[in-house]
Amino acid sequence: MGTSDDTLARLAAVIESRKGADPDKSYVARLLQKGPDAILKKVGEEATEVVMAAKDGDARKLVAEVADLWFHCMVALAHYGVSPADVLAELARREGLSGLDEKALRKAREREGGQV
Repeated sequence: MGTSDDTLARLAAVIESRKGADPDKSYVARLLQKGPDAILKKVGEEATEVVMAAKDGDARKLVAEVADLWFHCMVALAHYGVSPADVLAELARREGLSGLDEKALRKAREREGGQV
């Protein structure tokens, strides 16, 4: 079994390959064809299901719902031309940085009109 990075990269490649697929034969193609509103609605729905599973204390369901959320987030990333590697790089950049410090840094950049 490969690393988590490998799994994400393989899934991203499958999602990317579905961009030109027949929407009648591919859920991803159908979702991408519907556009960002449909994709983001699914992300929101899945996020809500994650919260509900967590509140229920059902670890198995929580894992399944987080997998659904990650999948739909990856579809959103693909729609916007961003890869999971970009997200992993951002997480690596934040590694070792206090969450409070990172948040303060983002706010400072926003005030300066820079990129977040």
